[in-house]
Amino acid sequence: MKLATWNINSIRAREERLVTWLGQEKPDVLCLQETKVEDAGFPAAALKKAGYQVATFGQRSYNGVAIASTQPLAEVTRGFGDGVDDDEARVIAATTHGMRVVCVYVPNGQDLASDRYPYKLAWFQRLRAYLDRTAIPDQPLALCGDMNVAPDDRDVWSPEKWQGSTHCSPPERAALAEVAAFGLTDVFRRHHGDDKLYSWWDYRGVAFFRNQGLRIDLIYLTEPLVARCTACTIDRNARKGQDASDHAPVVAVIT
Repeated sequence: MKLATWNINSIRAREERLVTWLGQEKPDVLCLQETKVEDAGFPAAALKKAGYQVATFGQRSYNGVAIASTQPLAEVTRGFGDGVDDDEARVIAATTHGMRVVCVYVPNGQDLASDRYPYKLAWFQRLRAYLDRTAIPDQPLALCGDMNVAPDDRDVWSPEKWQGSTHCSPPERAALAEVAAFGLTDVFRRHHGDDKLYSWWDYRGVAFFRNQGLRIDLIYLTEPLVARCTACTIDRNARKGQDASDHAPVVAVIT
């Protein structure tokens, strides 16, 4: 089974790219972020034609998450359900292929002086509380998405240049680590040791061609799935070409 995550950065702008990629890579489950479309505008028919059922949690022009699967999606939930007044579409969960899949698009944080930065840190706390409330670490669970944090310096092309910036600040990394402490393993890092490989490159300049990127798109698995995960890769080729998303898909293979 292939489990993938991809910040598509507008499903409308990249529908054709997505359908082509699905045909080539044939993931069994795909988590999407930054769909940037309300549910009614999501191209569910195109994905159905490609062999996928879809659950969406959309928002006009911003955010938006979705899960696509070759098998039925059960027990679909949207949002944290924690009573906090928050209208941003950033988390969706469903049960499929014998596992619970949680797809998230973590807030960017903008910069350390922005009010979006404490919002991001609080969001991570809500995510951990959500996992504590709704999941069990010894059950099959996948947490996938754009975490907007590079877990450590191996995940940054230049730690010196990014020091003290969002995505790399110690509080963000600590917040992400606290989520992982639920009982989750970053399976890409498990399979790639100290390799410096990235999933996001800035559109500006020639960052992609110089490989000046960050690894912020992550797949976390609980132990029952970690034991079955034989590989995890970043599809850098999907970032190439005109009108590509600034993120590349991450794909885990689970036997």
